[in-house]
Amino acid sequence: MLVTIWRHGEAAPGRPDRERRLTDRGHADLRRGAAAFAPALQERGLALPDGLHASRWVRTRQTAAYLAEALGLPVLDEEALIPGAEPEDVEACLARLPAAAHRVLVSHQPLVSGLVDRWLGDPGRVPALSPGSYAVLDAEVFAPGCASLCFFAAPPDYGL
Repeated sequence: MLVTIWRHGEAAPGRPDRERRLTDRGHADLRRGAAAFAPALQERGLALPDGLHASRWVRTRQTAAYLAEALGLPVLDEEALIPGAEPEDVEACLARLPAAAHRVLVSHQPLVSGLVDRWLGDPGRVPALSPGSYAVLDAEVFAPGCASLCFFAAPPDYGL
């Protein structure tokens, strides 16, 4: 199964934190990144996503909305992706979901980079995910050291 871990786009400061919204730059980056995502997968012979999950916080929902539009998928709220969640919470979430070829998880730092490091078992192999960036991983089971890296991309060009 593939899992794409996507960090929300650039967000403006504000309080409460859960209501922070994407900046103009965050919107622009996500429009570009969402449009380039499926072609990047197809170019590498990887399955398109069949599940899209996001933290319920505003900036992740805004990020996921761009992906939903580009991929034709609904966005499903996932408590395991809110700030303060632990990697084990995400692993339990993936284990209880029906089998899928590819799931996209939209969340926050430090969880997103922590998941990449944990599942690759090689901290720092992928640079810390900046706002709007993502990493695509492949594994039979998402647990420490069990995944391999397919590729990662970041704004503003997403590797184009």
